[in-house]
Amino acid sequence: MKYTIKQVADMSGISTRTLRYYDQIDLLKPAEHSDAGYRLYEDKELNRLQQILLYRSLGMKLEQIQSVLDNPAFHTLTALEEHQQKLEDEKEKINRLLATVKKTIQHTKGEITMTAEEKFEGFKKERLEENERLYGEEIREKYGEETIEKSNKKFMNLSETDFQEMQRIEDELFRKLEQLAETKDLDTPEAKEVYELHKEWLLYSWPNYSVEAHKGLVQMYMADERFAKYYNNRAKKEVVSLLHDAVVKYAAD
Repeated sequence: MKYTIKQVADMSGISTRTLRYYDQIDLLKPAEHSDAGYRLYEDKELNRLQQILLYRSLGMKLEQIQSVLDNPAFHTLTALEEHQQKLEDEKEKINRLLATVKKTIQHTKGEITMTAEEKFEGFKKERLEENERLYGEEIREKYGEETIEKSNKKFMNLSETDFQEMQRIEDELFRKLEQLAETKDLDTPEAKEVYELHKEWLLYSWPNYSVEAHKGLVQMYMADERFAKYYNNRAKKEVVSLLHDAVVKYAAD
């Protein structure tokens, strides 16, 4: 069965202008053109459009989507199963935050008493799960299952005050990194403060501290672009190498 561009737009909820743009950039070509020159789509193109929209909903850029879909190793069923898992993860995250909001509303109305820990439990779990999703395999391989589980347990047991202080320290760390990025001078108070703040921040979750482990962690930051991207994007400057160098310099003191 063949579908006109208007029919596809109506079915998918995107505009004909967008479909024409997808054709222009070779992201979604029509199956053929009618004698009058109109774009016509078949089931194959509709399936590809579904994949495009699913990836878009996950925040991927169009050039990334095109690279994935045009990869010879791309497999539709595998991709759908990955989509399902990501959506299930997002659903769990939303449900957890909803539960926190509902409890907070009941607490505000005086219907229940909500402990300080309960107020932040959802946010802490979200952060742990995000770290596990992004870096879990690497950090478990480097530090071992037992160490990571102890770290996660310590983090989840943080009091409201400690959790907020950990956030404050991280904000201050980035402020000092931004200052250090202006001079790139490691023989400054800012450079030493970067090391001290990063160490202090780690101690809120690390069961034990060691200079060797600290240096190993910042080396991982340098080696893995995902860690570097987090620091550099948040600071809006290249700072991960400065963090690495500050830790290596001052952790030995």
